[in-house]
Amino acid sequence: MERKYTILNGDEVIEQGKKDVSWETVRKQRDRELKSTDWWALKDLTMSQAKKDYRAFLRNLPQNYETANDAADAWAEYEKPE
Repeated sequence: MERKYTILNGDEVIEQGKKDVSWETVRKQRDRELKSTDWWALKDLTMSQAKKDYRAFLRNLPQNYETANDAADAWAEYEKPE
């Protein structure tokens, strides 16, 4: 989940920063991501440890981070397994 933004005027950078996010936003995006990766856990597939770890990371975001911004930043840095 990316919070960074850049405002351009043509090729000129006018402003850069990070937008604040709410827990509601983080949870909605997290729920969408979990749903989109549910197929990894189908009965006839073997889920890699990296995929298990990623899904556990997503499920535990609210418990592991004090603020929604911290959770979003950690998620942005987490490499999604292929």
